[in-house]
Amino acid sequence: MQLTVARVGKPHGLKGEIALDLRTDDPETRLAVGEVLATEPPGAGPLTVTRTRVHQGRWLVTFAEVVGREAAEALRGVELVIEADASDEEDAWYPHELAGLRAELTDGTVVGTVVALEHMPAHDALLIKETGGERTLVPFVRAMVPVVDVAGGRVVLDPPGGLLARDAENAIIDHPEPSPSPGPAPADGEPDED
Repeated sequence: MQLTVARVGKPHGLKGEIALDLRTDDPETRLAVGEVLATEPPGAGPLTVTRTRVHQGRWLVTFAEVVGREAAEALRGVELVIEADASDEEDAWYPHELAGLRAELTDGTVVGTVVALEHMPAHDALLIKETGGERTLVPFVRAMVPVVDVAGGRVVLDPPGGLLARDAENAIIDHPEPSPSPGPAPADGEPDED
């Protein structure tokens, strides 16, 4: 299965250096000098890494096949991919390993199915298709997804109240009664005669 390591962003400078939007937690290995990366679409590559650096928190890379800003701009949006079947890390999963897993609450109540892993700016999120058909994003953090059991075909969710669409059906919205208007203020400092 092809997995995305990074997505090509905008050029940086005039010599063909490119900013990357990373999709890997191991960029030092995946983007090491000399690595040859396949691309999606396939016609854009393969690309050979000749230089990498981090600039203001962004990974910048130079490829042997890309010379000049125009060539770098032509690659914008291309995905850098590798072949991999399963993650060999204990607390890391590839998107294809998560898709299709049953999503259940800590008490065992099934709430839906994992559709995909979405890459958000702050952290990844699981896209859950709830049993009622609604789609909900659940932050993929240990506090809200304490168990990922790929072999058992499930993820366990511990979301705060109101995160899932199913919670809206059971929500009790307590609107305070409006307080009566005090009426017009007495004129010229006269006492109120009620």
